[in-house]
Formats: sequence, C-alpha cells, structure tokens
Amino acid sequence: MPRGADRRNTAHNIFLKFHRHTAKSMKDLKIEEESEDEDQEFESTPQAEPNSPFEMFHHVMKTGVIYASSRAAKHGFSMLSEDWANMGQGAPETGPLPGAPTRDFHMNIQDAELEYAPTTGDTELRVKVAEYYNHLYRQEKESKYTYENVCIVPGGRAGLTRVMAALGNIQVGYFTPDYTAYQQALGLFMRISPSPVLHRNVHEALLPSEDFAFEAGGRGLGAMLLSNPANPTGQSLEGDELDAYVKIARDLNCCLLMDEFYSHYYYDGENVSPEDGGADDDSNWPKTVSSAKYIDDVNEDPVVIVNGLTKNWRCPGFRVCWLVAPKPIVEMLGSAGSFLDGGANAPLQKLALPLMDLDFIRRDTWALQRHFKMKRDFLLTELPKIGITVKWEPTATFYIWADLSALPAPINDCLCFLEECVKHNVICVPGVFFDINPREIRHLKQSKCINFVRFSYGPPMRNLTKGVEEMGKMISYWRKNQMTSSDYARTSM
Repeated sequence: MPRGADRRNTAHNIFLKFHRHTAKSMKDLKIEEESEDEDQEFESTPQAEPNSPFEMFHHVMKTGVIYASSRAAKHGFSMLSEDWANMGQGAPETGPLPGAPTRDFHMNIQDAELEYAPTTGDTELRVKVAEYYNHLYRQEKESKYTYENVCIVPGGRAGLTRVMAALGNIQVGYFTPDYTAYQQALGLFMRISPSPVLHRNVHEALLPSEDFAFEAGGRGLGAMLLSNPANPTGQSLEGDELDAYVKIARDLNCCLLMDEFYSHYYYDGENVSPEDGGADDDSNWPKTVSSAKYIDDVNEDPVVIVNGLTKNWRCPGFRVCWLVAPKPIVEMLGSAGSFLDGGANAPLQKLALPLMDLDFIRRDTWALQRHFKMKRDFLLTELPKIGITVKWEPTATFYIWADLSALPAPINDCLCFLEECVKHNVICVPGVFFDINPREIRHLKQSKCINFVRFSYGPPMRNLTKGVEEMGKMISYWRKNQMTSSDYARTSM
C-alpha cells in the first residue's frame, strides 16, 4: 500500500488542515492515527493526543521553513549536500561577496567576556547601533537615539518574544501574508488579542495608509506588527506612506512593531554604486529604508524597530540582534529578557563591533545589493519560462512570492507542489504557512495562499539554477499526468 494511503503521515495531516474547502471530497481522508516515525502536524486541540506519553504538553506546530526542511529530510536532504536546491532557506548566503569588504572573525575571548552580558546588551554595541540609525536616518532631526534606546537581544524572534511579553492587554494587528513565526509570537501570551488587518483590495501588495488609519482607529489597536520590507512578498512601505504610518501610530497611540530585518536588501535605489562610477565615500550610500527616519521624538513616538546581524549583515549564526525603542520601553524589554532568554552572547557582541563601522556598512551593503539583485533578476527571468507567475516583482528582501495558479493540478496546490519538489531535490515554502492565524482565531474555509509558494534567493546561485532546472522537469511531467489534489493526497501523501 502506498505510504499516503495509510493516511497517517505529517504531510497528509497538513494537507487536510488547509483543505477544509474540499470537505465533501475529503471525507474518506479522515485522520485516524499517526505513524510512530512522524510528528503530528494537525492540531485539532491545544493539548497533545490522549495516547501521547507526554499529554501534559500541547502540540507545537512547525513553522514553514522547518516543515519544508523536514519533508526534504525524508528524501535525504542535508544542509551539507550540494545535490539539493534549497530555495526555502530564510537566511542569506554567509560567505564572501564580490567587492565586499573583508570580515575578520578571529577573536581572543577575555575572562570578563565569559560573564553574562547585561540583558539590554553590551554598551559599546548599543552605542554603535544608535550611531548607525542617527547617521543614516536622523541627521536632520533634533531628537537623536542614544545607547539607552537600544536593547541587544539573542535573535530577532527572541526580540519579538520580549516585546510580546512586555505588551499589556491590547489588540495587536497583523497582516497576511506575513512572516510565519508571527503566528506563534502573537499566540503565546494571553494578554494579547491578535487582530487580522485585511486589505480591502486583495490585489494590493501593501495596505494604503488611509486604510491603515481606518482599521487601527476602528479596531482600537494597541500595536501593529509588520515586516517592512515584507516577508514573503518583497514589497516595501517607504517615503510618504511610511511617514504616514508613523504619524498614524503617533496620533492613535498605537505602537508600530517594525520588523526591518531586510532593510539593506533594496534593488531600486537611485544612487550609483562605486563599481559603476559612483563616489566611494560617505556621500554615496545605497538605498536602505527605516521607520527611524520619520520618528519625531525617539522617546515619545510609539515605534519599536527590530533588526540585527542575521540578514542585513549576513551573520545568522551570531544570534545578535537589537530592538530600538523609546527609553522606557527598552527598560521593560531588559526586564523581560531577565526571565525569557538571559541576554545575547557576550563574546559575539564584542566581535560584532567592527561590523557596525559605518564605512564597512556602506561598502558591504553596495556589494550585497549588487549580488542579490543578480540572483533576483535570474529568477524573475526564468520562473515565467516554466509557467510560474511572480505575483509582485520584489523591490526588496530576497524572496519571490510565486503564483502557481497556471500550473497543472495537483502542483497548482502549494502543499502538493512542495511534495513533488522534494522528490526532485528542491525546497520551497508553501504559501499557507504565511497565512498566519494565531490561536486559530480565524475560521478559514480556504486559505488565500493555497496557490502560492515562497522562493528564496538567499542561498548561493547554484541553488537557483539547479532549482529552476529540476522544477521545469517536474512541471513538464505533470502537464501530461494531471490529477486533482485530493487524488494526489490519497496516493502520494
């Protein structure tokens, strides 16, 4: 009997979770039990199953990247294998880039650096972060950031968890699609009431500021969480629209929680890079975007910025990131860190100091944008050739939000698409994981992201060329051998 026919594996359960809209045709696919070598992914109740040996724990669902990687692992995927095209990876390549300044990662750890770092971080690094924001975004502003506006945290998700732990009894708005980990962050603390903010026009990539004002004011939002530029769509609030968002937050006393982890990955700047004849000095910076530019008073405006070395500096393993906020909020975030994570790695905060040198950042960002734009343009050219549509051309990040609607069934369904991709040594992330639904507060008959996947051009170029080639073969096969997604689930999941 095919593995899918026993109806007990992870992929099958996830398929059922996101196919309630096909309930009549799916009646005979009811989950009965889990096979011993699979993790249960269908969460019908908050607790573990009664026959679980650890029923005191509730079931924790995988995020999108981890789910995709686990499916690939069933087919032999390893991070060290060059036989795979990992286009699901949510991290940038970490090696040297052409034209980038060198990075010296040698260090001699002093005895004092083996102590705990303060939960708000190393003061030297906090000063450097404040200088970065003041130099790039606040030179004309009277109100400037100081180290007291910066809290160093052990990773972006740890930073968001501190923020959520410090929030009061409020509604927190969020968009869909958005970063998959927001689902858990928004559902973890019961004081928070997650509130989905929907676009009136589903064909718009970004919510216009006047609609944001209507939604935030009408709902009485206490905070709004969003990635900018956006993961997974690669779109960006900037200029007058970003200014308006900050002003609305100020007027409504609604805290903007701005995830700006991709703020160096822009491909539509007007300045000319030094490699193409532009000035190679402080007068010529590549385009970056931050809400810090539009804040009036750094200790009054309700804006919290999340950023760090993970993406923009291409050092995800450091787990050194930061929150930039009004001083009273930073003090609360430090208190939250004392019982949540204990603070960021002390020696690596010292090692990060040269990475915050302003001239290094300028030169490194020019190199980063040249390199990642080349990879983006490759996918924008090649994906349509194999029948995959790009919903919105990304101006930022290193992601493409790809529409599978024109592909033959069943691979026009993102979950079936992933199952076939991993058989061809290709990884992507199904779109349903970005249709975030904390605590299952929305009753979803059908996810609006069922026909989408996220492709990452964060990994090295060889992943993209191999991925496109293998997906082309896969799509050609299914054009001649179509079946419904329900039939595919019966036989192959």
